[in-house]
Amino acid sequence: MTVRDVTLHEYGPAVSVPLCTEAGLALAGSGILQSATPDPGRQGHWVLRAGSRVGAVRTPGGTIVRIMPKTPVRRLFFLLGFSLDPARAWRDSREGGIDTGTYDDIVPALAHAVERQIDAALRRGVLQGYREVEESAPVVRGRLREAEQIRRHFGRTPPAEVTYDAYTGDIAENRILRAAVERLLRLPQVPGLVRRRLVHQRVRLADARPLIRGQQLPRWQPSRLNSRYQPALRLAEAVLRGTSPEHRPAGAEPLVVDGFLLDMNKLFEDFVTVALREAFREQGLAAYLQDSHHLDTAGRVRIRPDLVVRTGDGRTPLAVVDAKYKEEKADGLHNADLYQALAYATALGLHEAHLVYAAGRQAERFHEVQGTVAGRDGRGVRLYQHTLDLCQEPDRILSALRNIAARPAATTPLSPS
Repeated sequence: MTVRDVTLHEYGPAVSVPLCTEAGLALAGSGILQSATPDPGRQGHWVLRAGSRVGAVRTPGGTIVRIMPKTPVRRLFFLLGFSLDPARAWRDSREGGIDTGTYDDIVPALAHAVERQIDAALRRGVLQGYREVEESAPVVRGRLREAEQIRRHFGRTPPAEVTYDAYTGDIAENRILRAAVERLLRLPQVPGLVRRRLVHQRVRLADARPLIRGQQLPRWQPSRLNSRYQPALRLAEAVLRGTSPEHRPAGAEPLVVDGFLLDMNKLFEDFVTVALREAFREQGLAAYLQDSHHLDTAGRVRIRPDLVVRTGDGRTPLAVVDAKYKEEKADGLHNADLYQALAYATALGLHEAHLVYAAGRQAERFHEVQGTVAGRDGRGVRLYQHTLDLCQEPDRILSALRNIAARPAATTPLSPS
């Protein structure tokens, strides 16, 4: 017996469910779950426990595994929308500009959002552009490819090996949108109404060649001509990068787990760093994501903080920020995180470092480190711990981030925890 639908919760308790061996192996090897192991006490059962990834997947045995997030779905898409398009979302905090309809599950909400974005992009017609075409033709068109002509048809014409620029809808932007539509049509749990609208969008994008599975996404450059496409393109790329993990056991064909997943660890980190970068810019400061440095003078120990804040000219570091998708402990302490933040501050010669958590008991606390060298103001290194309540309204989340961004410029001392 194999169950057809399994519901797990992000970092929730383990659940024992009946699964076929093929489905269990695919889940165990894909890295989707925190753990997937055979149940030693029940034959034909697997013990599944979800980690940071949320969404839905369909296993080779047909079982659909749904992983529910702790964060409300609309708030989750606010984080995603802000990470993809901060300039637009910073102006309009309505869930990051992503319309999820009335759906409370990730996959239906995602499918609705992508279809609405594509519909808005195509409202003024399908974007077209020039693409270089190389082909064998009965007449010469464009430029003759002399080397190919000699190699393939030496002494014979036609056909002629030619290259020319064609004005067509088969461009990178349309290929990405079509690939996202086709991916969504294969996902489990897409509502019938949304599925019909997606089929309609696929017809509108019929001139774009389909992408081959596993093929690298074509590159596109933001421009005035494709500005109406850009929100849809960013969301479509998120769909294509969050689907279809594969597991290949030794000597076997790959077991494909088809679905859509969001890694909440990465999503939270992306949101916090991008939003803080925008907030620091408002204050005339520069912020650099994943800024690479070395802990030691020999340059052997590399460190890469999530965000390094510098003066407006980019020369002098002021503070360092690291985002942690975890809940603050009862005593407020994550010792390993504090050690990491101190290492960042020490290597960069800073007086403060900031840790931003996804949940906690206090909005802010700080620790002043003993034994650190004090600057002209008499302060040693201060390690700040901030908490974001992701269940709050977007405006309040953004306001909390602005307050964090104001901290490096603040001069009023706080009482230590």
